[in-house]
Amino acid sequence: MRRNGFNRSVLSAIVVLSTAMFGTSCNRASVGHKSVSASSDGGKIPITTKSEDAKKEFQQGRELSEKLLAQDSLQHFDKAIALDPDFASAELARANASATAKEFFEHLKRAVTLGEKASDGERLLILANQAGANGDAVKQKEYLNKLVAAYPNDERAHFNLGGYHFAQQDFDQAIEHYKKATELAPNYSPAYNIIGYAYRQQGDYTKAEEAFRKYIELIPNDPNPYDSYAELLLKMGRFDESIVEYRKALSVDSKFFPSRLGIAANLTYMDKPDAAVTELKKITDNARSDGERRAALFAMTVVEVDGGQMNKALKEMDKQYALGEEKKDSAAMAGDLQAKGNILIEMQKYDEAKKQFERSLQLFQDSTLSREIKDNAKLLHHYNLSRVAVEKKDYAAAKIEAEEFRKGTDASRNPVQVRQAHELVGIIALAEKDYGKAATELQQANLQDPRNLYRLCQAYGETSETVKAHDYCEKAARFNSLPQLNYAFIRKEAQKKLAVKNVTSRAESSTLE
Repeated sequence: MRRNGFNRSVLSAIVVLSTAMFGTSCNRASVGHKSVSASSDGGKIPITTKSEDAKKEFQQGRELSEKLLAQDSLQHFDKAIALDPDFASAELARANASATAKEFFEHLKRAVTLGEKASDGERLLILANQAGANGDAVKQKEYLNKLVAAYPNDERAHFNLGGYHFAQQDFDQAIEHYKKATELAPNYSPAYNIIGYAYRQQGDYTKAEEAFRKYIELIPNDPNPYDSYAELLLKMGRFDESIVEYRKALSVDSKFFPSRLGIAANLTYMDKPDAAVTELKKITDNARSDGERRAALFAMTVVEVDGGQMNKALKEMDKQYALGEEKKDSAAMAGDLQAKGNILIEMQKYDEAKKQFERSLQLFQDSTLSREIKDNAKLLHHYNLSRVAVEKKDYAAAKIEAEEFRKGTDASRNPVQVRQAHELVGIIALAEKDYGKAATELQQANLQDPRNLYRLCQAYGETSETVKAHDYCEKAARFNSLPQLNYAFIRKEAQKKLAVKNVTSRAESSTLE
């Protein structure tokens, strides 16, 4: 598993969130009228606190969080904050370990407010997180570059900058910074984990496996190394082996719920949906937080969509919405409505989908979230309206909304949003049967999204580029991810198309012989 904190997938189209944990150190710094400890040992990012006990709790929490034991880390971060209410770094760490969107934004806001009392390095890290949460990739990168320049010998500085590049799908740059982190701290296990994921995203499964095996070697008594290796096997379609590794993770820590999500994904792709749901119920029955409960319910939604049970999927989304409503978690609720809108589009209930998107936008606008997040939500609304218009075959309206979305992405210079703009133009071109333009635009879209891979399969399938069509069909059909809606929407359809192409290819080969 990669570090995600709460289930942020529901917000991924609106904000680009980064995670951050940082270094240790020991000198004295003056903040306001208080004397505080700001350790800086060997050029590491300082930890600024007036309480040594708070610092110890923070470090214990950080160690657990870096091992992807976020739920276990919370009590330590909470103790650190109780011991030192001005502990900005603890607030940031607590934000990134949070199980819900509401908690994340609350603690991030406090971290930003307390940033004035922290060291320059801590402040840069906090500002980078704030920029990421606001979807401002330009500022986020600027702050992280400054952080690495100021603390070139801090493995966590490089790890965070690597995380930025990973999110932007610049995997070569990400790997460069992750490797630098391992050079600075050979036993810094989180870097090996994400190196494995970066290689996996590039399709280099051999190097990914090497990184994950090193990760297991470093911390063999923790669950996540086995979980991460299991996810690689899942991606490779080695489902039985993947389940064995996920079970190893659970044998280390029976509460490590991400491994149950992974097992459920394997069972889904083995066409055992009932067994997948049974596994997911083990999470809901023993959930320690709404975050864990929400993750399981979302995975159940995906299982239902994969099986074509759209009405059941909507009911699972309603359960997630109710969790957010109970806690008045506007961001989570808005994300749930986005997901419902996407499911309704698949059901060809376009007017109902539009209503869900409009409700989502209103929730954002009425919330206490930042102006930047609200503006991103407005921008995404143009994307959603364009998609609805495409499905209704109102291509003129779709293009107007797509152009408004493109203008916003040009202004933001956020690579994630820029890729979305190309995706939208590609979707419209595909619908209008302009297959050459569709392929050109979709090649510039997010190619870590299985739906775009399938759209490329469709576009090239209508041209003479049959090899490319087969390649993208295969990538889409065998995407084998952890539970996500976009894969569930196209998985079986892509598999059918791939089977037809394989039959056609064999027939053509036989004729040539």
